[in-house]
Amino acid sequence: MAGGGHTTVIRRVLEKRAEKAPTEEGTTATVAVMVRVLPPPKALLVFSDSLLRQQIERHVTPDVLDAELLSDESEALRQLNAEFRPVVLTDSLEFIRRLRARTGSRAPFVVYVSELDEAGEREAGLDAGADECVGRRTSGREIVARIGSARRIAELETALRITLEENRQLSTTDELTRTASRRFFGKHFPREVERAARYGRALSLILCDIDHFKSINDTLGHPAGDQVLRHFGERLKVGLRHGVDWVARIGGEEFAVVTPESGYDAALEVARKLRSAVAQTPFKIADRFVQVTASFGVCGLDRVSAGERRLAERMLKIADQALYRSKGAGRDRVTATRLDQRSSPLAPHLAPARPAPAPPASAPPASARPAPVRPAVPLSPGPDHEDDVAQREPTRVMRVKRS
Repeated sequence: MAGGGHTTVIRRVLEKRAEKAPTEEGTTATVAVMVRVLPPPKALLVFSDSLLRQQIERHVTPDVLDAELLSDESEALRQLNAEFRPVVLTDSLEFIRRLRARTGSRAPFVVYVSELDEAGEREAGLDAGADECVGRRTSGREIVARIGSARRIAELETALRITLEENRQLSTTDELTRTASRRFFGKHFPREVERAARYGRALSLILCDIDHFKSINDTLGHPAGDQVLRHFGERLKVGLRHGVDWVARIGGEEFAVVTPESGYDAALEVARKLRSAVAQTPFKIADRFVQVTASFGVCGLDRVSAGERRLAERMLKIADQALYRSKGAGRDRVTATRLDQRSSPLAPHLAPARPAPAPPASAPPASARPAPVRPAVPLSPGPDHEDDVAQREPTRVMRVKRS
């Protein structure tokens, strides 16, 4: 490699490592904080030898382990099944074997305290499933060190489990509204479309947006706006089928409602009920009541056919257009689109061409005849054609007809 290529590559590798260093350092610092603020791990001390139990008990202070002493191994297993204890100290190889024989349970860190501090005893403990072995005649300082090691390992595992669970929740749940997150919607709405296509089922998408939300923030402040968002998400979830329909926050004040197994008519009815639920009762924000309304756009399919690419994107675009029409028509209303997969609602709808009739044999040449006056051929309604479906409610419907 000419021109100092190796040096350039090495420099880039070092630069990349330097870029990652702050992230790794930040993660380590975060875990250190979590470990520091965690309470002492809970532990079980299971000893049949009373003298040995007293000896170990002297070194297990409340600031090191939150320990409970038991002599009955069966009772100890029952308690572990009822409440997990991350650390177990015992002098029983049989208890360790029974503990490790459990299936589907978290494994605690097990310290085996042997009668003799010999290699054979330690091997027997490790073979039974112990993580650490210590002899009863070991110095008190070493026993304290072994217990401290068990505590640190248990704390690190707990911190990592909490971190993984919180990351999982943050990636799937919107922290403010406790609805599904935008990322969750992006991954799982296409899967809902695929499932509906696989079984030929109905599927609908409802988009909704809080009206004049910026003025709420400007007038009442952002904390009040956050409360409005929380209450709004709760009202959306109340009107849905538990375990079937789901809600996701996909923008600042914009939400998506996915209704599997629901065609156009059912989704339109759901949207109308949600609009009414939001508008009828004011939101209680701190010590005042705030009137809130929302606009809705619906894209409904009575049967999803297989084979259409990017149908999820198409549904999202159509529902968004319907929502935009609700906003433009005065807000606090529902605009719905019945989607037919055999026609594209985004393309112009043109009438089919009609062949011209053949002139009679005795007719003069076309150049000598005046052009006949024909009635205009009516075009099929385009995708912007809408009909009112309810005089008493601000609901509009856009029907996409077949070409």
